[in-house]
Amino acid sequence: MTESMIPSQRADYSAIVDRPPLKLPDGARMVVWTIVNLEVWDIGRPMARQVLPAPTGQPMLPDVPNWSWHEYGMRVGVWRFFDLYKRLGIRPTVSINARVCEDYPRVAGEARDLGWEFMGHAYDQGPIHKVEDQRGMIFRSCDIIEKFTGKRPVGWLGPGLTQTLDTPENLVEAGVKYIGDWVYDDEPTVIRTAKGPLVTLPYTVELNDIPMMLVQHHESDHLYKRAVESFDRLYAESAERAKFMAIAIHPYISGQPFRIGPLERIYDYISKFDGVLHWNGEQMLDWYVKTRNVTFGRSA
Repeated sequence: MTESMIPSQRADYSAIVDRPPLKLPDGARMVVWTIVNLEVWDIGRPMARQVLPAPTGQPMLPDVPNWSWHEYGMRVGVWRFFDLYKRLGIRPTVSINARVCEDYPRVAGEARDLGWEFMGHAYDQGPIHKVEDQRGMIFRSCDIIEKFTGKRPVGWLGPGLTQTLDTPENLVEAGVKYIGDWVYDDEPTVIRTAKGPLVTLPYTVELNDIPMMLVQHHESDHLYKRAVESFDRLYAESAERAKFMAIAIHPYISGQPFRIGPLERIYDYISKFDGVLHWNGEQMLDWYVKTRNVTFGRSA
């Protein structure tokens, strides 16, 4: 097996209807996986997203208005998330730039102290394709998170879900066991790497406030509408096999005062149904590897 494999070399095609149904413990039917994305936008570089286009279409540095928009999420919006999930008794996964631990230790410390799972999300926000020493960045990011939390992250999400063809090997070598970048299935899967297996968990680009609000420009309550419609279909299907639903949010978007209400109502709706587990990524991973007898370690 060689490195730099294309995706079809890492994962054989598999129709979901051809697989044995997955079963959750104690008769549960569904897992809802909440992912809060925390990032650092370097004022010296172009901003990762824009809410205010540049005048005459000419981006200028420093981009203070869009940097400030993101900063609102770290100063205000994320605290609405903390309040919401404390009230619900849910401990989400936090997809976190390692630099958040350095630049925003108050925010990272709150997530740590509340027992949220830390998932690696690069050092700071920018496509992995632009990183000169990708392997070094991945190790540095995992090292920083491990030092800050006392636990090495087992999950990884690339900024903007970016990967290069050799990223999976670098991740496995750094101790990562699952990724969210491969949004190609409703269920966890296993992909091959030259360093051993890597599990994919069903992250989402559809129940995600970036494409929904910033790219498609939907109204604030569309997140609720889409989440409820997704949940209803998945819950119905979960009578036959375990189903998984990810909700991906960012504090500078869903933490705004006019968007936090629809987010809260999603969980109010889900709470009416039996057999729904609110798991983080590591809980999903632990259950899946035991169910499918996945063994980690370097392949021959």
